[in-house]
Amino acid sequence: MRIVIAGGHGRIALRLERLLAGRGDEVAGVIRRREQAGDLLAAGAEPVVCDMESASTADVARHLEGADAAVFAAGAGPGSGVERKETVDRAAAVLFADAAEAAGVRRFLVVSSMGAGSEPPPGTDPVFAAYLRAKGAADADIRTRPGLDWTILRPGTLTDDPGTGLVNLSAGATGPGAVPRDDVAAALAALLDAPETAGLTLELIGGDVPLEGAVKAVARG
Repeated sequence: MRIVIAGGHGRIALRLERLLAGRGDEVAGVIRRREQAGDLLAAGAEPVVCDMESASTADVARHLEGADAAVFAAGAGPGSGVERKETVDRAAAVLFADAAEAAGVRRFLVVSSMGAGSEPPPGTDPVFAAYLRAKGAADADIRTRPGLDWTILRPGTLTDDPGTGLVNLSAGATGPGAVPRDDVAAALAALLDAPETAGLTLELIGGDVPLEGAVKAVARG
């Protein structure tokens, strides 16, 4: 399977690239800066330099031609302001979805965020509130697309703790909680192998259910 990952130098994306390459998939990661290429090569992924804040749909679609699946794992990242939450977390996600449709790539996964589906509560940091709104708007756009077999994954608070392989994955609300990036990447890899999860918005935190069983459970509904 060939998988193209937007935000290919992100901390979740690099983990996902290692997992997918390690099991024999062909992986490409879309990055903004050429100097990031070495990290992708070390992870077993093909680096694709494309700035999705300035690229056209046709530009991005060219990189998706022949892919079996696309994963949007990009984000403006810590230290960015309100404007880049809009241009990356919303607009780039929409652009990537447009490009996937143009290239005929149906399977489409999104790394979103817990809390993206509702208005941030009063007192939320303005930049974080902008991030949640941008993620929520991108998710809402992608849900309207009959040309995509989309799955949206909304992890809780991300940590760099070692993955446990034990999760709480739900098409409802898990409640707040933390989850290692290792386990988010593993969940994405498992969801790529579970096309029956298309059309689901899933929350993910650490839990006590083995990941494979958790994915099978949500796929059954």
